[in-house]
Amino acid sequence: MAGTIAAYCSVGSEPDTRGLLFALWKRGSYVLLPVLLPDGDLDWASYEGPDSLAAGPRGLLEPDPAEPRRGPGAIARADLVIVPALAADRRGNRLGKGGGSYDRALARVGGLVPTVALLYDGELLDEVPAGPHDVRVRLAAQPQEGIIRLA
Repeated sequence: MAGTIAAYCSVGSEPDTRGLLFALWKRGSYVLLPVLLPDGDLDWASYEGPDSLAAGPRGLLEPDPAEPRRGPGAIARADLVIVPALAADRRGNRLGKGGGSYDRALARVGGLVPTVALLYDGELLDEVPAGPHDVRVRLAAQPQEGIIRLA
């Protein structure tokens, strides 16, 4: 029953989030989507339905440029954060695409806010590479296993 949900619009081979975004929006949740900034950090803007998306840098879909930007700190006000991942491990380390954008964003999220990596089955591993700048997620969601709490 989260009121504000920070999520992302999937691209390429990522688990599809478009139906999820639409369902959350239709039920009345305030859905924030990332906007990639030139320095690699993430700004946030509200999702206003499937027709409100526009092409962004690196093949990403982002909220229409006319939608007001809420600032990089907007993620700190989310009740739930859903993030992309190529894989994750049982300690909560997440393997992204290497830009560090989500690590910077996740560093702004409070300790009690659920952070969920969306994975395909088989992408929750015993260990993924992690460095000191990597920020762990608290949960993983997979089609067969459902939601899994990470250590």
